[in-house]
Amino acid sequence: MNDRPVRLEPSFVEKVWGSTRLEPWFRDSDRKIGEVWFPAEEILVKFLFTTERLSVQVHPPGKTEMWYILRAEPGAAIALGLKEPVSKERLREAALSGEIERMLEWFPVAPGDVLLNRPGTVHALGAGLVLCEIQQNYPVTYRLYDYGRPRRLHLEEALAVAKAEPHPGKSTPVELGDGVTRLVECEFFVTDRLRLGEPLLYEPDPNRYHLLIVTEGAGTLSGEPVVPGELWRVPAGSRPFEIRPAGALELVRTRLP
Repeated sequence: MNDRPVRLEPSFVEKVWGSTRLEPWFRDSDRKIGEVWFPAEEILVKFLFTTERLSVQVHPPGKTEMWYILRAEPGAAIALGLKEPVSKERLREAALSGEIERMLEWFPVAPGDVLLNRPGTVHALGAGLVLCEIQQNYPVTYRLYDYGRPRRLHLEEALAVAKAEPHPGKSTPVELGDGVTRLVECEFFVTDRLRLGEPLLYEPDPNRYHLLIVTEGAGTLSGEPVVPGELWRVPAGSRPFEIRPAGALELVRTRLP
């Protein structure tokens, strides 16, 4: 059994709404990269880069996700839920007419903000964002509205699972001390932010693997250099190792509950 952290390899996915500006997390690209994937068993981690609004979507049961905002241009926002409850028939009409754009509740976001998106929530990411998305590894999303783009919609599937109601908005992180902040704790994953200014002897969990996402700064992890945009898998029951920041280092840690 491997008892040392392992750096996972990213997969780059082009999107019509993606960006060529990926620094400092990845090298800038001549293609419009929208998503950078790191599949890791039950948890899927993505970096998302947006220059246009994404489609209005709904997830079925089995796909809870969270967003940690890394960069946000002025006016950047995320739609979560509706301004007021409506019937499924009203939601159908709005999706077909495009009126759904005006019915969404758009929350302005800034770096460090956290949002939890549960199945059934009508949602859309806005333009001008870079974020880290952590989700259950379930590859199903239903597209409800797409601003006239020539992509397939999944109207009936989306309406079957949609909760046509408001969403509470941003999550409230909880300070745990020693530079650790609990960003999200739900029944599918627990996510913390670690801000390190001094070396840390990291104690792996004996029963579950951890994922360490490098979001800011540089340093070494178990003797290996780390930079933003990397994801390291820490095996369950592995040996303690040292994390040494070069100045300041920010990691996002996620694991199963």
